[in-house]
Amino acid sequence: MKNTFVKRLTSGLLVTGLLAASLTGCGGASDKAAGDDTTAQAAGSNAGYRTLDEIKESGTINIGVFSDKSPFGYVDENGEYAGYDVYFAERIGEDLGVDINYVSTEAANRIEYLQTGKVDIILANFTVTEERAQEVDFALPYMNVALGVVSPDDAVVESLDDLGADDEVIVISGTTAETYLTKNYPDIKLQKYDAYAEAKTAFENGNGVAWANDNTEVIAFAIENEGYTVGIPSLGDQDTIAPAVTKGNETLLTWLNDEIKTLGGEQFFHADYEETLLDTYGADYEDELVVEQ
Repeated sequence: MKNTFVKRLTSGLLVTGLLAASLTGCGGASDKAAGDDTTAQAAGSNAGYRTLDEIKESGTINIGVFSDKSPFGYVDENGEYAGYDVYFAERIGEDLGVDINYVSTEAANRIEYLQTGKVDIILANFTVTEERAQEVDFALPYMNVALGVVSPDDAVVESLDDLGADDEVIVISGTTAETYLTKNYPDIKLQKYDAYAEAKTAFENGNGVAWANDNTEVIAFAIENEGYTVGIPSLGDQDTIAPAVTKGNETLLTWLNDEIKTLGGEQFFHADYEETLLDTYGADYEDELVVEQ
């Protein structure tokens, strides 16, 4: 099944509270974006977010990540956060010179956590969309992504148009997959779950004829679990993944953009991929998945 699955991939395919851990950082090469901005601090306090200076003065940054979505954000066997997004988060903490308070998040509450000040940054496979950009501010992207659909080997779904009236597709609430299917296939019945782990368990237990999610995620699922095929490897438009901050938090957004540009100069996200994603996706798709500014 694996060889058949790999052959299906095209060159455009990947253009794509558990435990809290505190990691101490050491100095910051990207501090040039910082500045003593009393007006910004006052605005931050009033708007429900913390400015860059307020975060640095506190000594801790709150970063929202997934805790159950390997290999992007998960808690490992040692109880530590790990994955592609976490590798990036650790560098942010290091360059800011602050500790990291990881906040376990789910897809449906990413925007809420920013708007209520529960987190300063979301790094949880957050796909950039026009609708979301009305509610949060996205920094520069660091990954490409599209949607994909995985289904059992004995009933591979290769086109959503072939689904029957009673067929149901699993999605995670608050994801681009839910939005896309609701808008473009309103007649398809959706089984919605709040957490990645819940959706995965339901699918493995035979609920739903297919599971729609980011193609990186369904590809990883099919590779790691025998008996499943990604019958639709690319659905809808190509999108990007980016960090997000609370709407109007300009000081933190500016620092993040400068940081991402600096990291791009050292090919940081390729190193991140090789450390956290290589075992799942291999080397052939690294340049297509990774974005370096």
